[in-house]
Amino acid sequence: MRDLKRRNANTLAIHELSADGFEVFTPMTQMIMTIGGHRQRRDVPVIQDLLFVHETKDTLDPYVFRHPTLQYRYLLGKRIDEPMTVRAEEMDRFIYAVDNSASTYYYKPGELTKAMYGKKVRVLGGALDSYEGRLLSVKGMRKRRLLIELPSLITAAVEVEPEYVQIVM
Repeated sequence: MRDLKRRNANTLAIHELSADGFEVFTPMTQMIMTIGGHRQRRDVPVIQDLLFVHETKDTLDPYVFRHPTLQYRYLLGKRIDEPMTVRAEEMDRFIYAVDNSASTYYYKPGELTKAMYGKKVRVLGGALDSYEGRLLSVKGMRKRRLLIELPSLITAAVEVEPEYVQIVM
């Protein structure tokens, strides 16, 4: 879904949806903002208008109708009444990886180049046991980061311990 409110709004759609009992997720990062003349550290969405809500369209329709700053996301070339969806398994995998990583970096679609996709690996052990994917390959980076993707939406680079990484041929 899309949240059309600005970052500095008092309440974001993620807070409103959570308060109304919906299971909602958005990748967050911390930012220092000046509010009322005071500098504060706040959690803000990585991509301002990106929300994931685990609910059916029929249940969400009345809620979206009542809140004009909330919209469905659509894929280009699809039908107008068919909002973008992510499989529950993919979303759960993404959320688990992000929540169980010491540090996470997010990339929007198009920010990662082919050269940044490193070797294909499998994680054996640790919090991300049995995850497979590609390592992030950036010159001078010492830590190992596994790329977890939600295609055409967002990619997270989560830190993994080198001793758990096995190269897959």
